[in-house]
Amino acid sequence: MRTFTKLLFVAALFSILAVACQPSNDGDASKDATTTQTGTESTKTKELEAVKVLNANLATEAELNGLGLTPELVTQILEQRPFLTMNTFDALLGAVENKEELYKKIFVPFNLNTTAEDDFKMIPGVGDRMAHEFEEYRPYTSIKQFRKEIGKYVDEAEVARYENFVFVPVELNSASEEDIKALPGVGGRMAHEFEEYRPYSNMEQFRKEIGKYVDDKELSRLERFVYLKK
Repeated sequence: MRTFTKLLFVAALFSILAVACQPSNDGDASKDATTTQTGTESTKTKELEAVKVLNANLATEAELNGLGLTPELVTQILEQRPFLTMNTFDALLGAVENKEELYKKIFVPFNLNTTAEDDFKMIPGVGDRMAHEFEEYRPYTSIKQFRKEIGKYVDEAEVARYENFVFVPVELNSASEEDIKALPGVGGRMAHEFEEYRPYSNMEQFRKEIGKYVDDKELSRLERFVYLKK
């Protein structure tokens, strides 16, 4: 009887050791899931980066030449900017072939609150229906509102693509830093300067203060992005 009990004890001990020595897949499964998620996010980031469009007012001479434009046209663009509307830029290009393909690469962003519905159709991939939706939700108070409303109709990547072609003017004394930085060609440093001189009493004050950091052409470009409540 004592021998039988000892055998049972040894068998139970071997069973415990066998279970303990089995490799666990939980860590690998978790790692695989994390890797998959990271890979998906990385792919999405690359997709969003791929849709970046040159701003006709900010593109370098080398970037303009890289679009296949004639040297004469590149010179005209550099001399005549800033273009305060896409219509002015479009008129300069005149009869350039295959404008839709060109506008996938370079553009002057439209003011979402003032642009005519038909003009939105200059944005590659925007037809009658989407141009109507762009206008339907006016007035826009921030780019976040645009993302929310237009995100009802297209996916995140497409909304991000549209943002290359449009902007929402901001109220100088109340706009968040995020909304200021969303303006075309306005980065963190300039957003800080916009906020630094608050409150603005009039646009002349804005011109005076921001004119310390940029030339007259850039100042006139930035001025179209902002307003003051009356």
